[in-house]
Amino acid sequence: MTLPNRSAPRRHADAVVVAVEAALLAAAIGVGALLNARGGGLHADAAPLYATWRPHAGPGTPAALLLAALVVAYGVRWARSAPWRRLLAAGYLGALAWTLSLALIDGWSAGLASRLTVQAEYLHEVPRVTDVAAMLAGFTGRILDFQPDSWSTHTAGHPPGALLVFVWLDRIGLGGGAAAGLACVLVGATVAVSVPVTLRALGAEEAARAVWPFLVLFPGAVWTGASADGIFAGVVAAGLALLAVRGRWAALPGGLLLGFALHLSYGFALVGLLALTVVALRARGRLGVLVVAAVAVAAVVAGFTAAGFWWWDGYELVVRRYYQGWAAERPYTYWVWANLAALMLSAGPVVGPALRRAVAAAAVAVRPFLRRRRGAARRSRPAGGATVPAGGATVWLPIAAVVVVLLADLSGLSKAEVERIWLPFAVWLLVATAHLPARQRTGWLAVQAGTALAINHLLWTVS
Repeated sequence: MTLPNRSAPRRHADAVVVAVEAALLAAAIGVGALLNARGGGLHADAAPLYATWRPHAGPGTPAALLLAALVVAYGVRWARSAPWRRLLAAGYLGALAWTLSLALIDGWSAGLASRLTVQAEYLHEVPRVTDVAAMLAGFTGRILDFQPDSWSTHTAGHPPGALLVFVWLDRIGLGGGAAAGLACVLVGATVAVSVPVTLRALGAEEAARAVWPFLVLFPGAVWTGASADGIFAGVVAAGLALLAVRGRWAALPGGLLLGFALHLSYGFALVGLLALTVVALRARGRLGVLVVAAVAVAAVVAGFTAAGFWWWDGYELVVRRYYQGWAAERPYTYWVWANLAALMLSAGPVVGPALRRAVAAAAVAVRPFLRRRRGAARRSRPAGGATVPAGGATVWLPIAAVVVVLLADLSGLSKAEVERIWLPFAVWLLVATAHLPARQRTGWLAVQAGTALAINHLLWTVS
């Protein structure tokens, strides 16, 4: 008897998802070009990306091509059996080399050393901060534009924690654009460690190994090197990893990092959903971890408040500042869907098929619980009465990331530049790649690498 080929419908479903991704990208490029030609106020020459069309190569090109070839050829297979600590070390070094090589396609100065020195960036404000306490106390008074002492664009658009990072670097002797750019790369590459550590701590080591090469060749590394969002992604990922590892007291530094992340970007209020998901996926000690982490987050908020910065006041003012600039002209009706095309390029085209499989796994996982609520037989319950379905981390973490992205998108406060702004969320979407069949991973890894290489060689990205 011939068994039915169950993989064929899945391949067809993946093909449909890829076709939808291609159509979304083509529409975003086409409509973006049309709106730009008509003066539609997109303020993004290569919409849906915040970039300009400029084919080029640079000193990082050979290294990027070689690294991509090595990881594509050997990464998937090696990750299956490598010793865990060696895997993490190689993941960090690989992500670091990938990010640096992509940045150096634009050259040392334009790609890294001077990327953060323009007027809109944080470094513009660092020399003006002579008293940190006074800066924090008067921060909200300088958020609104069109006043003599208003903050530069990026500083005004974020809580003071973002500026503090670069002030602290300057205070320890690491001032200037090169040190700032390297800091973004060094911290941003840690996501290739934090995400696998999170998955392993949640009982999904095999999935962590499957996701590993996709984190190394993360297309979003184009923007990690160099933008402050690389640091943001590293801080958020490390905080979530500390919530996942064994022992409730690891949640203390985890909560401190997430509390500080709340003062790096107003949008990181949404990280709370990812944090709750991580805690819910723990095998034990959920309540204790939640309490410790919440106290740590509250302590950071209290510290900033005592210093004179109240987060909610800053948020209300930054919304007003947002519409004092390009956001007033950028059409929501375009960006609300074109943002998703930009995210698809940053996270890579693999996210479509991977998320489809994660959602399908979620449907399978919740089915026994729904049957039980309808009075189904006791045999339909999960073995051992488990409250978390097997493989739950690879299902619920990327789904939580999708919800976070959709909330950020619908808010209207993320019109354009999300390929950079949503880096801290994009890395968690890649967790869904654990659901890809093993035989397809190498091919998809090549697509991911090709996406990053094409973007960096065809476009001049702007942070």
